[in-house]
Amino acid sequence: MIKFLSLPRLALAMATGIATVAGLLLYAPRLDAQGLSYSWNGYGHDPQHTAISQNASQPLDAIRWTAKVDDAPPYSSRGLLIHYGSPLITQANTVIIPVRNASNQFRIEARKGSDGSLIWKQDSDYVLPPYRWVPPFNPVITPRGKLAYPSIGGVVTLRDSPDTAVAATTKYCFYSADPTKFNSAVRISSPITTDRFGNMYFSYYVTDGSLTLKSGIARISFTGAGSYVTAAVASGDPNANHFAFNCAPALSRDHSLLYICATDGGTNAAYLLALNARTLETVSKAPLRDVNHPDRFSWISDDGTASPTVGPDGDVYYGVLENWPGSNNYRGWLQHFSADLKQRKTSGAFGWDDTASIVPRSLVPSYKGTSSYLLMVKYNNYVEGGGDGVNRIALLDPNATQTDKISGATVMREVITVAGPTPDTEFLANHPNAVREWCINTAAVDPFNKCILANCEDGVLYRWDLTTNTLSQRIRLTGGIGEAYTPTVIGVDGTVYAINNANLYAVGYR
Repeated sequence: MIKFLSLPRLALAMATGIATVAGLLLYAPRLDAQGLSYSWNGYGHDPQHTAISQNASQPLDAIRWTAKVDDAPPYSSRGLLIHYGSPLITQANTVIIPVRNASNQFRIEARKGSDGSLIWKQDSDYVLPPYRWVPPFNPVITPRGKLAYPSIGGVVTLRDSPDTAVAATTKYCFYSADPTKFNSAVRISSPITTDRFGNMYFSYYVTDGSLTLKSGIARISFTGAGSYVTAAVASGDPNANHFAFNCAPALSRDHSLLYICATDGGTNAAYLLALNARTLETVSKAPLRDVNHPDRFSWISDDGTASPTVGPDGDVYYGVLENWPGSNNYRGWLQHFSADLKQRKTSGAFGWDDTASIVPRSLVPSYKGTSSYLLMVKYNNYVEGGGDGVNRIALLDPNATQTDKISGATVMREVITVAGPTPDTEFLANHPNAVREWCINTAAVDPFNKCILANCEDGVLYRWDLTTNTLSQRIRLTGGIGEAYTPTVIGVDGTVYAINNANLYAVGYR
């Protein structure tokens, strides 16, 4: 059956550079304040991590193809405690998939979005930083159409084309010393973010304390020039000895500021920093204080993947854990600041391992507030943390408030929420309303169909219809397994991608 966009959707498509011919979505890149836009070029879709798709998602009718993201999943008694890197989509509909092997090393596979057939694969010599939960391996597609991915010794490898079976590669290093001398000690510790010019940003971790090079954040320009600043220098606090693991740097709307979290990996130092994106000089910093204990730092766990989100108005959002473990049921807080970080605003009631997605208010007809956009967040209430197990996803109003029923704190107002539909048999004896939790760290927003695509621990991919506040469509991917949180992505042709039980699933029309 041939599908056509309605006239309102066609108008939106023209505004965003998307058109449809005989049901086939066509995408033309546009140049605006954000720079060249790609289908899904990095973690959270773009340098602001808004997760707003430029393409209408296909119905969740069938699993069209699958591919491994892990050759040897590290199962434990609690499930699969690992983070997987986000798939990326090129304008030519090539799907870039990070894949882990049994030796904790990685390769990149490029597959056709149409059928999943392999175009090319390439091993990386990347070495992970120290960890408890296995961290993600996250490449990025630059605005110049190249693929950048982490390599050993803090080196970034740039592949000229992600779409062709054969392409030249070039290695770039952010420091001037011979990188082979630092192969065992310097490790990239975050996804790579690229700005509209192709300058790349990432944090790195130094495992050898005797080296003069200390953990920090690096910049490699589009010409290959490298620079860096250490976490301690950038934050002005020697206790902040590295940048939060797995935290993808975010860029302001005009790409002039770079947002990142400096920490000790615990509760003794936590700062959200705004750095000059060209020089890496600190422009502003905000201590990340616990909402209910403002005299104490929030807990920044290196087991998470929370990354800053930048809203259309420039406000910055970042997820943290509470200072006293369990005092907020291990939900943490979604911290909220003005673009210059000088104004601390109302926080959300959940922040653990979550990167907020941006939802334009026009997608939610029932919303009558004054904010121009809302925030989509994970909203679990973990039994293990003292909660009732009614795990939800939610839309929050960043500029309205309510009293949180769990912590008693003043938090962002809930606009709509929806609970997971599958009972959690592990906890039902003492918590009769417990449901399986939402396993997402960033969820794809489809502005065309006014919905969100979210993955759940029950093994099902759901479409959350924001016009009816219902889980209007679902497709079973697996039997369900406890796992670390993963992203959902929408491809250039509308295919929806979700990771469950160590596999990537491509979902769409039959």
